[in-house]
Amino acid sequence: MEPDLDALLRSLRVWDPAVTDLPPFDPDTAPAEPLPLFTRWFAEAVAAGEPEPHTMSLATTDPAGDPDVRIVMLHGADTDGWSFATHSGSRKGTQLAARPYAALAFYWPRLGRQVRVRGPVTTAPPAEAQADLHARSPGALAAALTGRQSEPLPSLTALADASATAWAQARRAPDTPAPTWTLYRLLPHEAEFFQGHPRRRHVRLVYRRTGEDGGWERGLLWP
Repeated sequence: MEPDLDALLRSLRVWDPAVTDLPPFDPDTAPAEPLPLFTRWFAEAVAAGEPEPHTMSLATTDPAGDPDVRIVMLHGADTDGWSFATHSGSRKGTQLAARPYAALAFYWPRLGRQVRVRGPVTTAPPAEAQADLHARSPGALAAALTGRQSEPLPSLTALADASATAWAQARRAPDTPAPTWTLYRLLPHEAEFFQGHPRRRHVRLVYRRTGEDGGWERGLLWP
């Protein structure tokens, strides 16, 4: 018997008090730029026990303008932008090559928080991409060496064979380069911070870049 999706959906509740603590957020106390607030919220998500606070949704568009979204891992965030990595020939890599603009979304349910950023995307120099890859786990290198991301897969056996070869190479030579592995940086033109409220008076603070000088303006949005 198949599960009843409607019944399951009606049975669920958002922000169960047993696992969620909705902290107060006064936007008047927020810093003038989004990066310090993101860093603070990220640290608080880690402290709250979010299992994977560094995972995020990455939205891109294909050549026809249709949206695409997937979960990726944050590799860093600084004044150069929010970083993530993938193969240049993957679906997201080819989409970013055609239209180098994207959006990111983080969701930390233990605190009832979301962070959304969007803006242009650039690629880091290849040496930085390889250094970033080699600073990660052997599994990350093995996955990168398996390659052919987003290409048609003939069978799971073919994947297992390619993965076994890649794992052996990663263990034998942990500095092996993955030529198509690319580090991308999204430089936000807009960043929004959402804090849930128990009475549904959610606080939405948005930062918008004001010009090439790197200045920001802030404002509130209706929830």
